[in-house]
Amino acid sequence: MRKKSLWLVISLMLIAAFVFTACQPAPAEEPMGGEETSQEPAAAEEGGLQIPEIEEGKFNVAFVMLSTHDDGGWSQAQYDGIVYLNDQVDGIHTAYVESVAEGADSEQVFRALSRKGFDLIFGGSFGYMDSMEVVAEEFPEIGYVHISGYKSNMTNFGNMFGEMEVMKYLAGMLAGSRAKADGETVIGGMATFPIPEEFRLFNAYALGIQKTCPECTLDIRWINTWHDPIIEREGADSLFDAGAHVVMTGADTPASALAAADREGVYGITYDWSGSCTVPECLTAPYWNWGPVFVGIVEDVMAGSYEYGWQYFDASSGGLGIYGFMDGQELQPGVASLPEEDLQMVKDTLAAALAGDFNRFDVFAGPIIDNQGNVVVPDGERMQQADIDQFAPGAPGLECEYGMYWWNENVTAELPEL
Repeated sequence: MRKKSLWLVISLMLIAAFVFTACQPAPAEEPMGGEETSQEPAAAEEGGLQIPEIEEGKFNVAFVMLSTHDDGGWSQAQYDGIVYLNDQVDGIHTAYVESVAEGADSEQVFRALSRKGFDLIFGGSFGYMDSMEVVAEEFPEIGYVHISGYKSNMTNFGNMFGEMEVMKYLAGMLAGSRAKADGETVIGGMATFPIPEEFRLFNAYALGIQKTCPECTLDIRWINTWHDPIIEREGADSLFDAGAHVVMTGADTPASALAAADREGVYGITYDWSGSCTVPECLTAPYWNWGPVFVGIVEDVMAGSYEYGWQYFDASSGGLGIYGFMDGQELQPGVASLPEEDLQMVKDTLAAALAGDFNRFDVFAGPIIDNQGNVVVPDGERMQQADIDQFAPGAPGLECEYGMYWWNENVTAELPEL
């Protein structure tokens, strides 16, 4: 993947605890996410006390990101999507602000970008949701798209996400198969915060494990961070110390795989970015391919046809992948040696998902039993989008029947207090 230089800017509303950096794309040559591209950020001077400027005569798009553009995970995947967008759509100008804390600090950045005159602003983390909602009401002529979350005003503020549940389900199938083949039964997972997103992704992982290793159990540890290399490494080590044979992360860094590489005979599964699975001990990485998604949204907004609401793209959109199984990729060593019947199950399920014949509702189809012995989803029923997005009973006007406050029957962890 490209190593990018950048120009840094700091928000006008800078507070002492946070430094915000902003960048604008320019020509390059290397491929991103399997596609040829000719864009990457240009180097520029550091330290200006300003939010990036718009370019007159162009459609100006800004991205606000939680971590650095080269974090090796969530934000780097978004950055690659910005580069792809820049290369594919004419007449646009893009900029981004990185390392923006959730909460009040992000509200300052969204408001500053809006005052600059950006036409469309993306918020790249769950914790930006309330801040974007507030600012969107102040600037009704500007479009705001929140990545993850569940809020929308149906006019100029909406949210979008994708069915990563399918890719996590496939990763669970691989983890279960690896443990079973090695005579092990304990698998681990590092969850970030107790929000519906983490419950649905780790429950999908648990359901995948159950497909290939019915006797396996899943130990969940909460690390309460999206991006902290030290805490993530400590969490991975603690799971391996407790007997986990495979550890998957829900956070940004490849700590789960790096911790596995320092041990004998164990494996990690990374997340978010296609370039995160670099060591032989990494089985795979469920990852985001944001470029095609960003292109679709920006083109629709420019055409005046985008509907600000609840967009949840599926695997057939091209916005998702699982490392080792996509075109041009090779299986990791710990996967290539798995039983053929398990590998074929993963390949067949992925092919069905990419063809639109298997989706998140198939992952969460009954019967599903929780780890207290309760029936979560009865046989013949399946969750709906509102169930996947929320805790029951859901938000007013977006009520749900089942919700996501439960652990699958093979999870040994207790439910955290909300």
